[in-house]
Amino acid sequence: MNLKFSQDIETLLHHLILHPLTLREILCQTSERGFCLTISLLVLPFLFPMPPGFSSILGGGCLLLSLQMALGRRSPWLPKQVATFQFPKSLTKHLLKNLKKVTKWLEKFCRPRFFQVANHPFVWRGNGLCMAWLAILLMLPIPFTNPIPTIGILVLAVATLETDGLLICVGYVLTAMNTLFFGFLGYLAWSTPQLLPQIFQ
Repeated sequence: MNLKFSQDIETLLHHLILHPLTLREILCQTSERGFCLTISLLVLPFLFPMPPGFSSILGGGCLLLSLQMALGRRSPWLPKQVATFQFPKSLTKHLLKNLKKVTKWLEKFCRPRFFQVANHPFVWRGNGLCMAWLAILLMLPIPFTNPIPTIGILVLAVATLETDGLLICVGYVLTAMNTLFFGFLGYLAWSTPQLLPQIFQ
């Protein structure tokens, strides 16, 4: 794997299997890159079937970190309940098993380019704002929709880490498409409230 993102995430996951770390410890070890690395680590489980009970902590942590990026913070903060969360070994092994599937796809599209976009002073905040909005959509209690905003968050996080301005633009397009999709679901729920339960049965 050539992406710095994939190497960092794989190293973290191997470390978590041997010696589980809290989210606070992960952020301390990865410095400024910890924002996007930790966000990626938090949303990766939503791409695959995973054990129940983690969505509120993982989604909440992603939202808090993204909002801090949107506010321009470079040093992350998490409340105690989220900061002390440790990835269980079963979840970590599950992520490690599926990591190469994700990075194999990303490596086809991601590389450093469009530096005028990637290094623009407002891009850090813009990426954080988009990821925060996608995290809110991710946390909505709508069955089978988790991977849709997750892909957008992951694209923006990796593009930020890899300084890929073109992929950042793709992430903005995905954010807009997610907004339209969930807006359409909201419209269906409002106009025909009896229809959505039938769709998701």
